[in-house]
Amino acid sequence: MMEFVLVGFSDSPHLQWVLFAVFLLMYVTILICNSIIILLIRYDPHIQTPMYFFLSHFSFLDICYVTVTIPRLLMDIFSQKGNISLLSCAAQMFFVLVLGGTECLLLTAMAYDRYVAICHPLNYALVMNHKVCVQLVAASWISGIPVEIGQTYQIFSLPFCGSNRINHFFCDIPPLLSLACGDTLLNEIAVYIVAVVFVMLPFLLIIASYTKIVSNILKMSSARGRVKAFSTCSSHLTVVVLFYGTASITYLQPKRNQSEGVGKLLSLFYTILTPALNPVIYTLRNKDIMQALRKVLGKLLRKD
Repeated sequence: MMEFVLVGFSDSPHLQWVLFAVFLLMYVTILICNSIIILLIRYDPHIQTPMYFFLSHFSFLDICYVTVTIPRLLMDIFSQKGNISLLSCAAQMFFVLVLGGTECLLLTAMAYDRYVAICHPLNYALVMNHKVCVQLVAASWISGIPVEIGQTYQIFSLPFCGSNRINHFFCDIPPLLSLACGDTLLNEIAVYIVAVVFVMLPFLLIIASYTKIVSNILKMSSARGRVKAFSTCSSHLTVVVLFYGTASITYLQPKRNQSEGVGKLLSLFYTILTPALNPVIYTLRNKDIMQALRKVLGKLLRKD
């Protein structure tokens, strides 16, 4: 088999151009909003702290994440074709998996940053110095690459002797496993192991961090201090719930128990909708970002 066909949303032909407009609008919005966040953090000295250093990388990650899937989806809707070569399919799967794993690890690093800030405030500057932040970000980006190279190779070494139609809008593991011939039990086990390492373990570390954080916040005597501490964590917690909730359901259940329609909807949520919501969550609920934005807009208006 030399190529696959991504079915995408072709089962709803009357909605094709509506979907094209919606996805294009979402893609442009994600690019613009995340780019604004990166630029604000880069050029405003008041928010050049470890928390916003991680947030700038998270915004860049979201841009990369949606760029792997949405342009291909828009092209397929526009051309009314979903043909994708074996190599392109493998490359897309690899980047989706690597960027997804990076997001899990980066969210864990952000949780650790909040843990140190709230539970060990006196040592925060020493523990979360620039070198440590760079190392955490670098580890988040690099750790999954060798693992996902092996997993992608393992998936595409399977024999595909039946249909070449992938009932999905991008090359993902569950729909590809459903097209493979023969026994895929070992491949499913490998998927579970990788999902546990890159999804469940980081999630458990985040839960452990927030258990300590909540315990520490409740011990604060000042009600204002408790509210401020909770507000610095609420945006991150919201993103964690949205991303992990859908990604874990996709990769931690057997392929035979996964409805193709449900799998497509869940993937749509964590690959497109969550990155679209992230800038809104982090700006509307973040006074520092909003203040930096107002400052920049004020300067631009004064120039005019």
